[in-house]
Formats: sequence, structure tokens, C-alpha cells
Amino acid sequence: MKKILIKINNNTLIFRERKKINSEYKSIINTNVISCNELLFSDEYMVDNPKLVSAFLTELAKSNNLDTAIIENDNLTLIILDVIKSNPYLVNLILKEDKPLSFKACEKITESYIKSLNCYNLQEFMLEILDKYHVLVECRSEILFPSRFMKGNNLSSYSSLFYKITIHLSLPFNNDDEEDFKTFIKINKYLKYIHVNHVTRSDLETIVEILKKYNKKNIRILINENINDLNTIEYLKNYNKKHSKRYKIYFKICYSDSYLQENLIKQTNTNILKVCGLIIIFIITATFSYVFYDNYHSMQKVSTIQENLKKVIEITDTEEIIANLSPEVIEEEKPINEEIASLLTVNPDVVGWLKVNNTNIDYPTVRANNNEYYLSHNIYLENDVNGWVFTDYRNDPLAVNDNLIIYAHNRYYSGVMFGTLSNTTKKSWYSKEENQIITYKTLNETYKYKIFSIYKIYKTNDYIATSFTDAEAKNVFYNKLKDRSIYNFNVPVNGDDKILTLSTCADENNRIVVHAVLQKDLAD
Repeated sequence: MKKILIKINNNTLIFRERKKINSEYKSIINTNVISCNELLFSDEYMVDNPKLVSAFLTELAKSNNLDTAIIENDNLTLIILDVIKSNPYLVNLILKEDKPLSFKACEKITESYIKSLNCYNLQEFMLEILDKYHVLVECRSEILFPSRFMKGNNLSSYSSLFYKITIHLSLPFNNDDEEDFKTFIKINKYLKYIHVNHVTRSDLETIVEILKKYNKKNIRILINENINDLNTIEYLKNYNKKHSKRYKIYFKICYSDSYLQENLIKQTNTNILKVCGLIIIFIITATFSYVFYDNYHSMQKVSTIQENLKKVIEITDTEEIIANLSPEVIEEEKPINEEIASLLTVNPDVVGWLKVNNTNIDYPTVRANNNEYYLSHNIYLENDVNGWVFTDYRNDPLAVNDNLIIYAHNRYYSGVMFGTLSNTTKKSWYSKEENQIITYKTLNETYKYKIFSIYKIYKTNDYIATSFTDAEAKNVFYNKLKDRSIYNFNVPVNGDDKILTLSTCADENNRIVVHAVLQKDLAD
């Protein structure tokens, strides 16, 4: 922590670093007035309370007719400028230490009321900036280029720093080079190319970090060196692969003509590999584009069908349909699910309606005389790669079977049909009680099933049995299904119960399966 002594001398406010504190100051806290002409602050206090210190110094300057500030130590310059830049009375500034003016200090001076500056030295572009803000500058030493970087790129004016498109760097940086490079990057708005000759990985990382710090993008770093070091080449490749898209900073090795001629065969092979890579990328892009279009088209098609079915349900008068149904189809003294009855005008194969909470599964179900037809046809009996949601042909459409089995395609990318059944395998889904209840409606009933088993399994038919010799055989079957579950739902299932099975493909060789048991106390 620095102690900053502030003294008043005639019309001048003097700021000085006090490395040793006399005994007369030791009992005084940092912010106390020592005398009418001397104050003592800590640098931390000034940094933490710039507005308070600034207001105090402004009142001090006003009451004592002060118009000049002298900063005796260069390491105090930025701290002091922060607390006097809003002071309208201190219009003259003298920097006593023989060090060049930094760009940060130059910026702070332009934000202040200072109109006269006396300093040791500064760069020409800073003189241009200060002149723009009507600050009269007096240098005690000749204005020189302080770094190889500024001189080598002829950066003598603010406009040359601002508009420069291409620069050359001599690496490694010394301290002046690095500081001036940072200043240039902060000012410049049009830089596109950075040329470097001999480089190390450390040099490149330094350049990139500076560019990233000031949010510079679309920069190409051209390395004019015949690099043979595999580690450096690998670093450049990995950087371009992992970071170039994010930061838009690219490395390119510019080999000499003689080097390219000597390595023509190797370069040719590289180019062939690049062409092959582009072809592969094109094929992959085309494939993904087709998959995206196909799934988008599928989603749109199913959405259109669902909207049409809603309209059918809304406008259909079901009384005539119900009146024409045979006694075998309906049960007397039971309410009719009119939405299912109305869909019989669309397709007489409609047998029910399935809904699985927090998935896209909310479809009328159909049944054919086999398990293949609705893999390639929709509810309108049209050819359709989406197929439709259908029950096993062995299930009785007029009764609840021991095992009611429902199938559909896993249209994963579009989410239609059973494309979201995979949600059920996630803990965030199956751990919620509301998701564990599946609703299935028939023409006369609304059934509630509670999930007791979820799993993925290699393709097999051993879970799609629809009839059993007795309750004991059924109980053995149910226990097998429970044992496969990825989660213990603690739902009792015995030989007297009836279950629902949902089945779809997980991939070419595996299936996603959900089993739920009929809840008689929840049935509508």
C-alpha cells in the first residue's frame, strides 16, 4: 500500500509518494488532514473512493485558487488522474518523472479539464490526440519512437494507428513492444493481417490473448516461416480447429516458393486429402440437410393431420354414427367417447386414443389385421413413412386384454409418433408422479395405467405376449418385465391384473419398452 502525500504550494497541488512516514504522521489515519497545506492518503483509499476524494480536492482547489497539479512519481499518475479529471480548477499538469507518457494516461487526460501538459516524452500519435482536445503539450525531451513495433510499422500518427490494415511483428516482444502493440490494438479498427517471421508457441499465445482481450475478430496471423516443427504445426492446426470459429482469429503458414517446390509431392498429397475432406463434408452436409428436411416435413405433415382430425371432431354429429353402430361395438348404459366415434368417419380402424404425459404422444390409435400395414400408412390410409400409432392385431378392439400392446415408429428428430417415448428413460421424466399415469380411451371407456417398468432391450418378442394359460403364468411374465426396469416404481402387479405395453425402436438392434398396469380405482 502506497502513502500519497498531497501538499499545497502557492497555486499548485503537489502529489508525492511517501515511502517513509515521519513519527508525526504515524498516529494519523490515512484520510485525516495533517495541516492546512498537507494531506496524507493511501492509494487504496483513493482507488476505492475516487468520487469522495475528487470532491474534496475540487473544493480544496477552489478555496485556495489552485490551477496546477504536479505528480512527482510516475507510478501515481493513473491514480491521481482518476481523482482530478473532474476538477475544473486544475487545468495545468506537470509530470515530473523522466518517463514517456503512457497511452492510458493520455486517455485519462483527454477526459479531464487539463489544458496544459508538461511531460518528459510522448509518442507523436498521442500529441495528435491531445491536440484534438486542445491540450498544449510541452516535452522536456525529443519526441521519439519508443519501440521497434511503432517504428517498424510507421505508426507516427493517430490516423495511422486507427486505419492500419496490415502490420509486421518482430518477435519476441520486449516490454515496450508489447505495451505499444496493446495500445495499437485498442485504437485500431481495421486490422486484418498480422505478419510474423520466426515464432514460438509462447509468442503466438501472447498475440492471441491481446487480440481476444480487446475483442478483435477476423484477424489472420500469417507466419512467414518454413516451419518443420511438428509440435508447432499441430498447435496451429488444433487452434484453427477449436477456436478460430469462436474468436475468428486464424493462423496460416506462408511457406516460401523454394520450400514448396522441394515438398511438392507432400503438398500435392495434402491437397488431395483436402479435396477428399471437402467431398466428405459435402456428403455429410447433404445427408444432414436431407435428414433435417425429411424430419421437418414429417413434423409438418403429422401436425396437419392432427389439425384436420380436430376439425373432424368439432364438426361431426356423432349421434347418427352411434345409432348406426352395431350392438357388438358399443356397450349399453355406458357413455360414448365422441371424439373416437367421430374419427370412425375418417377410418373405421380407429379403436382408441393414447396419451402419455409430457411427451408428444397424444394420438388416436388404429388396428389392422396385421402389424405391418400401419408402419407405412397413416390414419387416412395414405402411404406415409411416419406410419401411425397402432395396436397389436391380436388385441381385441372391443375389450381390454391382459396385455394391450401399442406400437409406433421412433421418429426421433421430428418427435412425431413415438419419437419422444425415449423421454421416459430419463430420470427427470420418470421420477415425476404425473408422468407415471398413461391414459387410454376406447369407444366406451377411459382407462388409467400406472407405469411399473421402463427399459431398453435387444430386439426380442418375449414381452409382447397377449394371452396366458393361467394367472400363475401371467404372474411369472409380469415379474420378468419388472426385473428389467431401469427404476423400481414399487407398483404392485399380479396375475389378476391387465397391463399396457408401448414399444418402439431405440436403434436398429434395440427397443424402448414401457409397461403400465391398469388402475381400476383411477378408471373414468
